[in-house]
Parts: sequence; structure tokens; C-alpha cells
Amino acid sequence: MRVLVAWADDSSPNLGVRALGEGSADLLRRRWPDAEFVYMNYRRRPPQIAWGTGALLRERVTGTTGMMDWLAGFDLVWDTRSGDSLADIYGLPRHTTMSLVHEFATQAGAAVVLAPQTIGPFSTARGRALARRSLQRSSLVFARDPLSAASAARMGRRPDAVTSDLVFGLDQPVAGTPRDVLLNVSGLLWQADDHIDASSYRDAIHAIVEGLLAEGRAVTLLPHVLESGNPDDDVPVSRELAATYGDRVDLLIPADLAEARSAIGSAQLVIGARMHACLNALSTGTPTVAMAYSRKFAPLMESIGWDRVVSIADADDLAAAVLRHARQNTLAADAAAAQLRGQRLLEPLVDRLDAL
Repeated sequence: MRVLVAWADDSSPNLGVRALGEGSADLLRRRWPDAEFVYMNYRRRPPQIAWGTGALLRERVTGTTGMMDWLAGFDLVWDTRSGDSLADIYGLPRHTTMSLVHEFATQAGAAVVLAPQTIGPFSTARGRALARRSLQRSSLVFARDPLSAASAARMGRRPDAVTSDLVFGLDQPVAGTPRDVLLNVSGLLWQADDHIDASSYRDAIHAIVEGLLAEGRAVTLLPHVLESGNPDDDVPVSRELAATYGDRVDLLIPADLAEARSAIGSAQLVIGARMHACLNALSTGTPTVAMAYSRKFAPLMESIGWDRVVSIADADDLAAAVLRHARQNTLAADAAAAQLRGQRLLEPLVDRLDAL
């Protein structure tokens, strides 16, 4: 069994993308223990796949790099869309590139599955048309939350199952050094106003740190997107904050996903704006307070029974709302229940794979 895991991998600096890649492999091995996995992503570009709309279309006509033969060599193309890119919020070029690879894989004869992911939102007619085509051409479709399932149904393709995120398919981490509060600060939100007001986010982070320290909590900064030269990385802002607060806070820069999950699984609480930092926490039974910058957070968290989600755009006082959640007494018990629900929601997926 040869499986192409598309738009996720096991070496990305974005540990959320790694969670999708490694979670996919751990999950699919339950059905096919001896499967061979190949990863394809922006940093793992196979030479057979041309990049960009024009190049992909030219390759489909000319066959210069052997794209179609290469795609035909896979029994299954597991299309993760990076978890949240079956949408046009990141721009039509990205959406189009991913949709064309999906289309050409189906034409090559592979079974193409839309892995558990967010579906939508769409603000353009072209974005909806591309999504509708991918949904209709998929052998199986999995939505990772009810809102995404409804979005797919409106486009004429009801998902085969509503699951949770692939991070709940990961094997459990090895226990690490016990820590109190891990704070993940998003470089994406710290640097730019694309999603929220960056200055307000920065002010809130400082208020959260000061509030936690005033309550006697020990704070460790944990980047979840590692250094790669991208201005959106979490490492530079984490170092900046560590320098600002000196020995009042700690800084942990994980070497890989395994080290990050070990730290997260051994913490009392994770606070973060990177969704997979929060999901990594719940998948290990660690409580989290999620600072949501897009609509992908709340439906997914609600589906596993977790409501400690603060909308960055809508909160009157973001820091105060986060700190209120952090003080709740039932966090540990509720996180254990959310972990179990997330794992159970993935079970129908493995059953549905028998249809392939």
C-alpha cells in the first residue's frame, strides 16, 4: 500500500503541519500496518509535480516531468490541505494549486480522500467551484467539525464522517519535565494585521504574562512554528519576550514535534493562538485556552466538548478572558474528557477506509 500524504509532512517547521503528517501516518497504519508513506508539501516538493497553476496545467498537457505516472503509482492520495486550506481565505493561488493536484490524482486513477479538515469559508465563486469539484471527485470526504460538514453538504457532498482533528490520531508522547503554563505566542499574529489587530494582540500577550506571574504561575514560552526564515515564525517573538522578561519566564524551543508534545503533555496548562498547539494539548489530555483568530477554532473545539476558546476579534478584554479560563478548577477533568472524545471521533474514519 503506497500512500501520498499531500500538504503535510514530518519535517515542517510548522509543528501543526507535522502533527497532520505524523497523525495521518499513525492513523492510517491502524488499517494498513505495512503502508509506505510519501509526503508532499511546499517544502517537500517532488520533482514530478510542477508548482503553480500555469505550470501544473502545462505539465498535464506535456507530461514533461512525469506527473501523471508518478501520481498513478499511489494506491491512496491522502489530501490534508494543510488542515484548513480547502478555502479561499489564504488566496486563490494556493487553493487552485491544491485543487489541481487533487484533480490530476483522480485522473491518474488513485483513490483520493479528503482527510479530516476544515471546509470553508469561501468568499469567491471560483473558490466555491474549486471546492465543489474536489468534494465531488473524492473517494471519501472527512470533515473535522460539524460546521465544515454543513459547508460540504451545501456544495452537494455530504461527508462520509464528521471526525476530529488528525492530531488525535498521534501516538501518546513520552513524559517530559513537568511545567506549569506553556504560552505559545504566534508570530503570524504578532507581526501583521492580516487576521487581527497586531498591536492589540501584543498588548494582550503582555497582560497575560503579567497576570499569570502575579498569580504565582510559572510561565514557559513555547514556539509552535520553528525557525525557517519566515517572518511568521514563532521563535523570534518568543526570544524577544524572553529577553523582555528575563528570568521571570522560561523559553523552550523544541527540536521537533516529539519534544513539543512531550513538553505539552507534561504541562498543567497551554495557552496559545496556534490552533495545533492547543490541539496538541487536548490530544495529550492537557488543558488549554485557545486564542482564536479564525472560524476554524470554535467548531472543532466545541465538537470535542471544549469551550475554553476566546475569539481575539470579539473579546472586549482578551487578556482578562484568557486568565478567567486559566483559573477554572475543572480544567484537568474536562481536558481528559475532550481527549477521549477526540480519539473516539476518529474511529469511524478507520472503518470507512474499508470502502477503498
